[in-house]
Amino acid sequence: MFSHIGELARRRNITILLVEQNAQRALDLAHRAYVLELGKVIGEGPPQALRSNSTLLNAYLGQHHAADKPSSTIASS
Repeated sequence: MFSHIGELARRRNITILLVEQNAQRALDLAHRAYVLELGKVIGEGPPQALRSNSTLLNAYLGQHHAADKPSSTIASS
């Protein structure tokens, strides 16, 4: 399903709002992302920035992802 969403956004040059529990898959697809907790934005930016945020990494992406992703310094289509 994620590949279809990405293809649709690219082909039609549109922005898609994706609400997804699988943070890794959502970040793989996104150009820009927002992380909400209890209705409040607690993180926003390009996926690389969110993946390097230690608070978000521990809470939503799992500690084991820290070694998998390089630290980098996140977008709508």
